[in-house]
Amino acid sequence: MSTRITWPQVAIAAAIGLFLFAFLVVPVLTVIYVAFVDGTGGFTLSHFVSFFHISLMRESFWNSLYVATLSVVFATIIAVPLAYFTARFQFRGALLIQTLGILPLIMPPFVGAIAMQLIFGRSGSVNLLLNDWFGFTLPIMDGLNGVIFVEAIHYFPFILMNLVVALNNIDSSMEESALNLGASGMRLFRRIVFPLAMPGYIAGAALVFIKVFDDLGTPLVLNVTNMLAPQAYLRITSVGIEDPIGYVIGVFMIVFSLVALWASALVLKGREYATMQRGYSGLAKRRLTPWQGVFAYGWIVLVLALVLAPHLGILMLSLAKVWSFSVLPEGFTLQHYATVFQDSPRMIWNTLLYCGIAAGIDVVLGTAIAYLILRTRVPARLSLDFIATAALAIPGVVLAIGYLRTFRGMELPFTDDLLTSSWLLLVVAYSIRRLPYALRSCLAALQQMHVSLEEAAENLGARKSRAIVRVVVPLMAGGILAGFVTSFMTAAVELSATLMLVTAQHDAPMSYGIYLYMQSAAGRGPGAALGVLAVAIVAIGTYLSHRLIERREAEKQSQPLARIEV
Repeated sequence: MSTRITWPQVAIAAAIGLFLFAFLVVPVLTVIYVAFVDGTGGFTLSHFVSFFHISLMRESFWNSLYVATLSVVFATIIAVPLAYFTARFQFRGALLIQTLGILPLIMPPFVGAIAMQLIFGRSGSVNLLLNDWFGFTLPIMDGLNGVIFVEAIHYFPFILMNLVVALNNIDSSMEESALNLGASGMRLFRRIVFPLAMPGYIAGAALVFIKVFDDLGTPLVLNVTNMLAPQAYLRITSVGIEDPIGYVIGVFMIVFSLVALWASALVLKGREYATMQRGYSGLAKRRLTPWQGVFAYGWIVLVLALVLAPHLGILMLSLAKVWSFSVLPEGFTLQHYATVFQDSPRMIWNTLLYCGIAAGIDVVLGTAIAYLILRTRVPARLSLDFIATAALAIPGVVLAIGYLRTFRGMELPFTDDLLTSSWLLLVVAYSIRRLPYALRSCLAALQQMHVSLEEAAENLGARKSRAIVRVVVPLMAGGILAGFVTSFMTAAVELSATLMLVTAQHDAPMSYGIYLYMQSAAGRGPGAALGVLAVAIVAIGTYLSHRLIERREAEKQSQPLARIEV
């Protein structure tokens, strides 16, 4: 790390700080400010009193907590056995199962929600079969149950991924000692394994709670409006930007997101989880007993059926002529795809344009912030990391409301167009919301690059800027690419901010088009086709990024002493 602070470093840090302040800090503070002031600008709590006097608001408040909490519970029930079986026992296909286990993240929950209704709804495939065979149905997709079901299936991979990593990092000698002392089965898991893996579980559970609590698309698509996120959207779009209740809802959403992060840290505070040995190499994976095998394979088959249901459902719906009150579609057609390519090609282009620009902004900012943190001593550099990462806790609805209020009446330079009517504000919202993902990837990549490589380039006569461009950035390419793809993929299916900020259909991306199509039964086929295309874009991006990263790593290993031009 350089001990000398230069003016370019200060200028870059100031520019990044100004960007984050203008498009993250100020809009969020605006939402909070409006919630606490009266018509004359004085402090008041009357808006919060009015909020709790409205029965629909009270109901929405408790419903959001209920849905988020139960989604975490059911996501835990799905993820914990799956993580434990694949990390601790020998059976075929463990890697494939873990791979399929994260498949739901490729599809946003609002895209698969309609397909889940057709499969598990009151008149869906499963209930039609249950009624014919056994004479009863299950209210899986009724009201809040449907939101919980869809959210739990979509977000359980967050718990699965974090828990698998945590399980693989446990000191194997501790589990081996417990086995030698006679502990086994649930007692071993409950007393030794799960407590040691608690940090991974808590991290995943907190993320699930935040994502579900903030989600707007799934409740709207399922026609469930008595929750906070839908009410914030409906109040601002129907009553108007001056409605204080919408801002009060925004404050509650911010508070509960921050509380979830704080509570996750509080649960782990004062406890020791570190071990002397990392990894699970010291203890061989155990064999399943016959009864354990029956339970494990049965659970895995059930989970994978649920995981694949939204993808298969949305694919069949996109190809179906008619699918209503029947187990399977009544005939298949490609007409829905023809409709999409005829009516919505601009939406596809807009998605690629907006998300590409936003992801580009994210990796530039992420690389710059990572370099300032790890390679300089610029004052307040850690504050940039904190502010950028805080975007994770800011719901898309709240950020969009803040933009509409903060930038209302502001015109774009050299034009008469309003900033709040421009697609540029949508790009900024995407980049702010996805910046934490790119920043984590860039930080990880730079941490793995020793500073001596950069110093060697400077000792050979390269200027600081040239050393960064020709040495640092190429060596960080894998992390930068991963950050770009992650930002692009998640922005491509962003709906919360999109619904609030899109003012003209010709500026709309695919996520907005999917929502519009899904509002009518006649449009569900084209909506599903557009959803399949969105999933395909995300899946192809994921695959190509992995291939490029693997190829780059292979080149590094095959040419460890390759010369870098400086």
